[in-house]
Amino acid sequence: MALLTLFLVLFAFLLESFKAETIQSTLDPLDASFCHGGLKAIYPELDINKCLIIPKAHKFREKISTVWKAPQIYFSRAQKKMYVLVMVDPDAPRRSQHPAYWRHWLVANIKGCSLENGEIHGNTLTDYHPPTPPWKTGFHRYQFMLFEQPPHTNVKLTEKESSRGKWDFPAFIKRFNLGEPVAALQFLTQNFKD
Repeated sequence: MALLTLFLVLFAFLLESFKAETIQSTLDPLDASFCHGGLKAIYPELDINKCLIIPKAHKFREKISTVWKAPQIYFSRAQKKMYVLVMVDPDAPRRSQHPAYWRHWLVANIKGCSLENGEIHGNTLTDYHPPTPPWKTGFHRYQFMLFEQPPHTNVKLTEKESSRGKWDFPAFIKRFNLGEPVAALQFLTQNFKD
């Protein structure tokens, strides 16, 4: 009898773990609809070309936070224009607590031809910082947005914007008349120790 009880408890535990992983691997419609335009972010072992949740498998969550450097960014529809690439976490410090934008990467004056080749040749205004969601804060969205840079526009950060945290991203977009992104991509991940 004790063996049967132990077996049932173990089975229930495994079933719960399976359900939790299954639930976490499904994007809600709002998150899934964010991606558009054909933007791709290529990490060493992970190609991201649609909205997704970074799986725990193969230690992808740990690698994206602690091992991999900036991804290659591809935009096959790039034209002979200049672009601005922004990567933000709009869920800092956690998605449910009055989140604010945390700037992970900002590059201006990117030539369209470099995006077709998966390269970023431009002025780096904020160096790439990998996704590092704090422990026990749930899933965070990491969003890449590509904007057409208006001609003769010198995109730069103000002294007030020197901090990556609590960045007024909407004000930045408005200040440089960037409008809507021509392409956007996002993935969700959480702290790899969670």
